[in-house]
Amino acid sequence: LDAILFWSLENIRYLCGFTGSDGALIWGVEERVFLSDSRYEEQAKAEVKAAVFQKYRKKVEGVAQRLRAMKVKRLGFEAPVLSWETHRRLSGLLPRVCLVPLSGEIAGLRARKTPEEIGKIRRAVDIASQSFRDLLPRVKAGAREKTLADFLEIRMKRRGGEDPSFPTIVASGYRGALPHGKASEKKLERRDLTVIDFGTRYEGYHSDETKTLILGRPDPLQKKIYDLVRRAQEKALAAVRPGASVRRIDAAAREVISRAGYGKFFGHGTGHGIGLAVHEAPNLSPRGSGAVKEGMVFSIEPGIYLPGWGGVRLEDLVRVTGRGCEVLTYLSKDLKDNIV
Repeated sequence: LDAILFWSLENIRYLCGFTGSDGALIWGVEERVFLSDSRYEEQAKAEVKAAVFQKYRKKVEGVAQRLRAMKVKRLGFEAPVLSWETHRRLSGLLPRVCLVPLSGEIAGLRARKTPEEIGKIRRAVDIASQSFRDLLPRVKAGAREKTLADFLEIRMKRRGGEDPSFPTIVASGYRGALPHGKASEKKLERRDLTVIDFGTRYEGYHSDETKTLILGRPDPLQKKIYDLVRRAQEKALAAVRPGASVRRIDAAAREVISRAGYGKFFGHGTGHGIGLAVHEAPNLSPRGSGAVKEGMVFSIEPGIYLPGWGGVRLEDLVRVTGRGCEVLTYLSKDLKDNIV
C-alpha cells in the first residue's frame, strides 16, 4: 500500500490528535495529511501533531485531489466505516487507484492502551462511579426509570464527564430482560431487579459499567440468577491473562451459565474493548478471534435475561497486566452490596 485513508473520527483522533467532528486522514509511507473544511481550520492547526493540514471545500473531492498529488496507486481504506456511496465516488474520481479494503488488519490499532489512555479511562470510571453513588438514595419503589437515568447523566456531567458514553439504561422488573432496554416511564416496584448500565466520556475516553440492584430482599430465583451471573463473571475474570484467547475468556463465563441450564438466555458476548469508542477491539465472544495482550482494556459482562421475568447483568472493566488483570471499575458486584 502507498497510503491508508482513515475516515473514522476515533482513528483520526488516535493518530493525529484532531478532536473535531469531520475530516479525513491520509497516512502515507512518507507523507501524512489531515484534511477538513474551514470550520475546523484553526482547531486543526492547534491540535494536529503528526500530519500537515489541508483545507477542502468538498470532502471527497478534496481527498481525491490530495491523493492524486501524492501519486498514490494502492490505497487502503477502513472498510467497516467508509460508505458504499463514498467508495463509489472515490473510485470515480481515482480511476487509476486500486482501493484496498482493510478490516481485521487495522481492527486492533487502538486495542493496547498507553498509560496516558488508561489514566483517562480511570478518570471516566471515577466520575461515573461517584455519580452512581449520588443516584443510589433515589433508587426506590415509585421512582421512574427515565428520571433515574436523567439524574445520573446530569451528575456525570457535573462531575466532569463530557457526555454519557451511551443513553443510560435503567430496566426494572420484567424490562430487565431487554439487554439494551431504554429507560422508560415505568415505575420501579418493590422486589424489582433493576439493571443500570452507565458510563461517561472523559477527554475522549469512555467508561462502561453495569450494576443490577434488588429493591428489597431477593426471592430464591432472584438470588439464584444473580449468584450464577456473579460466578460466571468471576470465572471470566480469572481467565484473563496475556495470551488467553478471547473465545476462551468468553467460554469461561458461558460454561457456568450453560451448565446451570440458562445458556440460551445469555445471547451476547462476554465483553468488548473500550477506549475512544464504547465498543472496539477486542471482541470477547464465541465469534471473536485472537488473544488478549498486556495493555488491552475491555469489559467482562455476562448476563441472564428471562422474558417476562427480568434479567441480571454485571459488568466491570479490566486492564490486562503482565500476569493477569486489574479491575478498573470498583463498585461492588456482590449481592449483599446491591440490595437497596
